[in-house]
Amino acid sequence: MVKGLLIVNLGSPVSPSTRDVRRYLQEFLSDQNVITMPKMLWQPILRGFILPFRSWRSATFYQHEWTKAGSPLIAYTQVTRDRLREVLPDWDVQMAMNYGGEYPIGETLQTMATRGDHPIVVIPLFPEYTQSTTKTILDKVAASGVKTLVVDHFYDQPAYLKLLAQQLDEAYSQDQYDAVILSYHGIPTSMVRHGDPYQQACEATTAGVKRYLKKVPQEKVEMCYQSKFGPVPWLKPYLRNRLMALAALGKRRVLVATPSFVADCLETLEENDVQNYQTFRANGGKVFKSVRPMNGCAPFCDILASLAKEKVAAEAHRQ
Repeated sequence: MVKGLLIVNLGSPVSPSTRDVRRYLQEFLSDQNVITMPKMLWQPILRGFILPFRSWRSATFYQHEWTKAGSPLIAYTQVTRDRLREVLPDWDVQMAMNYGGEYPIGETLQTMATRGDHPIVVIPLFPEYTQSTTKTILDKVAASGVKTLVVDHFYDQPAYLKLLAQQLDEAYSQDQYDAVILSYHGIPTSMVRHGDPYQQACEATTAGVKRYLKKVPQEKVEMCYQSKFGPVPWLKPYLRNRLMALAALGKRRVLVATPSFVADCLETLEENDVQNYQTFRANGGKVFKSVRPMNGCAPFCDILASLAKEKVAAEAHRQ
């Protein structure tokens, strides 16, 4: 009998068609961990206004980023899974997705449970815990009834921070930059007021990365939030607004990294590399360079493997 490791990412539409994107958005935006508004108020807005207009627009974006391997997010999660299988040859390593219909969390866990006699380690691929991503995964894990050991964050792991810093240093050394931005996925400020630790974790990630930087000047590093959705306030500063301000201040060469994303997806490939790039250039910016996420690179997979082994060892010691 073998140990088990399940890595979980956000998910993706099964295809970039408007119909499949609408189905995906309806599932995602109906999650009350994502949209906390009461269902009786939110669902008419979602079904009557947001889905009819946003689905075709988002489908266009997905079509731009779709590859022969399918959704980049799923493809890179598969790369991560396959490399973890090489690093952990005696483990049953699988992947699951929170939304989208492919690789369901509960069914995958239940199948894995028939093949092992140890608790299954579950690692959501979100470095910083937040209600709008990690909590739904943990809810589905608990609902499966399978005994698990959960790693619910890893932003504070020195190896992870060192790897982020190394990636930034390498990218920075390739050109000249006026500003280096660490851009995190945003959440509504109301979640933070209700106790969500995400903002604190993002700030700790930035501080941790800065400690390990060797080539990037500390004074050039700042942090922003992106991917705002809806009319309510989200964590600030907003990346797009900051890019316009930097261009206006004459800082026209920026390097952007996205520490809260471990795989390329709509937010990195479309929102940043297309929309935010265009905004920056339209306001006088000259150079906009993105640092690619982990995308299943070997050092990142080594970190995940170490986290899984440490979790099992700690549980064995506890017993």
